[in-house]
Amino acid sequence: MTQLTFPSHFVWGVATSSYQIEGAWNEDGKGESIWDRFAHTPGKIQDASTGDIACDHYHRWPQDIALMQSLGIPAYRFSINWPRVMPEGQGRVNQAGLDFYDRLVDGLLAAGIEPFVTLYHWELPQALQDEGGWPARKTAESFPVFADYITRRLGDRVRHWITLNEPWCASFLSYQVGEHAPGWCDWPSAIRAAHHLLLAHGWAVPVIRQNAPKAEVGITLNLEWVTPASNHPADLQAARLRDGYFNRWFLDPVFGRFYPADMMHHYQQTVGDIFDFIQPNDMDIIGVPLDFLGINYYTRFVARSGPQTAVLPVAHATTPDTERTDMGWEIYPEGLFNLLNRVHFTYQPAKIYITENGASYHDTPNKNGRIHDQHRIHFLHRHFIAAHRALSNGVPLAGYFVWSLMDNFEWAKGYQERFGIVWVDFQTQQRYPKDSAFWFQNVIQTNSIPLIDP
Repeated sequence: MTQLTFPSHFVWGVATSSYQIEGAWNEDGKGESIWDRFAHTPGKIQDASTGDIACDHYHRWPQDIALMQSLGIPAYRFSINWPRVMPEGQGRVNQAGLDFYDRLVDGLLAAGIEPFVTLYHWELPQALQDEGGWPARKTAESFPVFADYITRRLGDRVRHWITLNEPWCASFLSYQVGEHAPGWCDWPSAIRAAHHLLLAHGWAVPVIRQNAPKAEVGITLNLEWVTPASNHPADLQAARLRDGYFNRWFLDPVFGRFYPADMMHHYQQTVGDIFDFIQPNDMDIIGVPLDFLGINYYTRFVARSGPQTAVLPVAHATTPDTERTDMGWEIYPEGLFNLLNRVHFTYQPAKIYITENGASYHDTPNKNGRIHDQHRIHFLHRHFIAAHRALSNGVPLAGYFVWSLMDNFEWAKGYQERFGIVWVDFQTQQRYPKDSAFWFQNVIQTNSIPLIDP
């Protein structure tokens, strides 16, 4: 046997998000998002860039669909920019914004590409942020109204819906670490934000089901495989805390288990008795049954004991002898295998999609215009094998979306990092498929991967 074959119904795809590729940040009635405000604030983005133009996908979407079609991409995961459709986040609807996504979905279907739509990939309307953002319950109450407008318009054609992308990033990374918009650094606000994001998800699911009764509905969580740096009790405790903070704080409530008791106790001891924002029936709403779980996986976290004065006394242990991407993330495909098995056997989701997996490498075109990104092919090959192993273990893995279709605005990193299987010249907006795109095209065509690393 020289090939590993995937199930005949397995879904292969690529993924993007609206702020990272669309551009047109203030055109056709679109409102301001927290990322528009954040990127325009000096010092927030490492290369001082913005997503004002990005990949200009708002104007070039027919070209991008044709590109996907030429590569034989069967499925495309993209997100809706909330203030493009509802400029203030509630109330008034911008018809031009709805029309854009209407055309995009029709274009994808005409090209034989299945749309997977994410309703929230961090583009919170600035107007809602001005009223408190995700730490305020009102924001969660506004989300199902937005979901209603989108799914009533597109629900007759879109069969796969994702409520939220990576609520850890939209809460802790954004309101506690401060690396992402809106850039707050406040533990109580981050914990409240996480709850209201999950509440928004729970409220949106029945709305989507009502408007698109034949569709699948799920949520995407970014998860990491956490290992202790040693068997010392302090490092084992650090690994448990990191796992609770990053993984279990979202997995447990989504699957109807309330928040982890150990983390509740830890936050009460370190942050304070702040859980008055949890109202009766909230956890039942959050734990609504799902058709699938989306998992975004990139790397692992090696935990060691950190400063005991910190709310989370955890540090990231260095692993100097391991292979890394150009972004500095450790390459650890075994973590994907372990994570898929852990989620399957612990939480029993009906179905799992890997909704993001990929790597940043800084390869550039040679004199012939080719981009020989062999490291990315190597990365994907090893992770595809890990996914196949999980399938063989009984994990209900239904599909795999590579991040990303094309190089784009990489949030706080700006345009320094390139995750795409298509290289983008941001001056001319020309797209050039990398070698990884053609390699992935062959994977899709054969629905298999070679056992030997290419």
